[in-house]
Amino acid sequence: MNKYDEKLALLAEMISFSVVDGRLHDREYFFLSMIADELQLDKNDFNNLFHQEEYPVVIKSEFERIQQFYRLALLMHCDGVLHEREQIKIHEIGINMGLNPHAIKRVLKAMENSPNKIISPEFLLEVFQEQLN
Repeated sequence: MNKYDEKLALLAEMISFSVVDGRLHDREYFFLSMIADELQLDKNDFNNLFHQEEYPVVIKSEFERIQQFYRLALLMHCDGVLHEREQIKIHEIGINMGLNPHAIKRVLKAMENSPNKIISPEFLLEVFQEQLN
């Protein structure tokens, strides 16, 4: 994904998800800011996303869909509080991305059981690839 607008759209989706519990926590903002830096987005463009409506983006590659799903899952855990609305929404987003529901559950359970809520990239990809066989 190299297009600037696609990167903005991905971050807009993450921002929309970050407030599903009714509040943007400081840790969530910091995490989103780190993602914006990683995607090399302009700071003003990043801040403007908080005042825009969500605009959908179609992620073509399965790897990019898995990567975006994982970013959202990390965002969900970064405030230290796991809300039921977040859990429902992340399942919905994963399904809408075309990801396997069983793999979604396994990844989220592994993250929940991890002391730092992080799983290895190898495990993440392995879980989704198992479902393809």
